[in-house]
Amino acid sequence: MISRRALLTGAAASALTPAHAAGPETLASAAARAGLIFGASIDSAAFDNSAYLDLYRRETRMYVSDVALKFDWLRPAPDIWNFRPADAIVEAARADGKLVRGHTLIWNDNAPAWLKKLSSREIERVFDEHIERVVGRYAGQLHSWDVVNEPFWPMDRKAGGWRDGPWFAAMGSAYVERAFRRAASVDPKAKLTLNEAQCDNDGDWGRSIRPLLRGLVDRLRDSGAPLHAIGLQSHLQSEFPRNYPDFRTYVDGFGAKGLEVYISEFDVNDAAFPSETAERDAAVAALAGEFLANVLASPAVKLVVTWQLSDRYSWYREVARKRLIGLGRKPRPLPFDDEFRPKPLRAAMIQAFEARTRGAKK
Repeated sequence: MISRRALLTGAAASALTPAHAAGPETLASAAARAGLIFGASIDSAAFDNSAYLDLYRRETRMYVSDVALKFDWLRPAPDIWNFRPADAIVEAARADGKLVRGHTLIWNDNAPAWLKKLSSREIERVFDEHIERVVGRYAGQLHSWDVVNEPFWPMDRKAGGWRDGPWFAAMGSAYVERAFRRAASVDPKAKLTLNEAQCDNDGDWGRSIRPLLRGLVDRLRDSGAPLHAIGLQSHLQSEFPRNYPDFRTYVDGFGAKGLEVYISEFDVNDAAFPSETAERDAAVAALAGEFLANVLASPAVKLVVTWQLSDRYSWYREVARKRLIGLGRKPRPLPFDDEFRPKPLRAAMIQAFEARTRGAKK
């Protein structure tokens, strides 16, 4: 059990020691000792702020494209391919000696208006062209790709729980296998991932998606599709039911199929926690510690990625500005605060990595 005192005092206070110096662990080094890769999503914010980029250099082993490779950002119009932000991430990773993970090739959400106006045949053509051109541009340079993101969304009320959108409307569920086969044909070295949301929560939402994802994985494997990993986003929701031992069993099921599991977009929505900052940060760290203590006990888990590193750049800040969550306060879901100072969450993550290391030695 992680004590509140440990979370709020020394473990965090000295965390900014350079990674090459003797002293406290970085997230990357603690993860590496546990047989894990630790990374974080990154975007232009880091390239506009040298202190933030230094945080990535020190604390991570992997840079994950945040929005740069999403279809709507990459292709705002049919004749525009805006590779500059993604190229900057790949180039920075090469210069800094980091791995790169691509997010995401195919997602039915947030499709640009121009794509929705095309016929089904034209959508199929764009689908194939998009995968070939994007994967081809970075072939041999990426550790892994989120090939298909969030295939299920029961709220869309489609048979089978599928998320609706242009790809699904044009091809039905066959778009998933088509995406994996085409990506593998262009870059046979990258690990190809099926990424899904909310499986970590034990409410109706998470419970409804888990069997759908498991069934899709089984069908893909039965067909011989090139699937290597399952991404479980793990945006932990403080207000949702949870049963993390049961979730660990779910994770183990993918490992038994020979698949790696990636905790692919980790953070904690603190909306249901107390307003006082220190108390809220401790609650975030405790929830994260509980989750990681369970899920990292599964040997299938090979990668942990936070969605950004600093609260200042969390996607929850934009959600809060739109008044979709929160109580008139700024969310604090990540291991570093607005000024890039380490928080109790960072200490909880390092403790969880160290616990996995100790467990592996028994």
